[in-house]
Amino acid sequence: MLVARSVALFVAAALFEIGGAWLVWQGLRENRGWIWIGAGVAALGLYGVVATLQSDDAFGRVLAAYGGVFIAGSLAWAMVADGYRPDRFDVIGALVCLVGMAVIMYAPRGD
Repeated sequence: MLVARSVALFVAAALFEIGGAWLVWQGLRENRGWIWIGAGVAALGLYGVVATLQSDDAFGRVLAAYGGVFIAGSLAWAMVADGYRPDRFDVIGALVCLVGMAVIMYAPRGD
């Protein structure tokens, strides 16, 4: 149950961070305005809050593991929001990152 909760938090964090960055990008690069930028900044702040809900107390470990989720999530976001089609190397790289995330977060430790 702890792993499922942790994965759900990583997914929520990814939605807030990637979505927030995308909103800021849209506001600035696509000239959609300050409302988009403000919504993006708010979403990025929520990402920071969600990250603190992980049960692991090691900030560095949580953030390092989240990096793998961020990479895979960014590719997924690009597919949905921008019509990007990853090639096999994108997919392989994302899978490697997710395996790395799982090792960092969920490997049995003696602590």
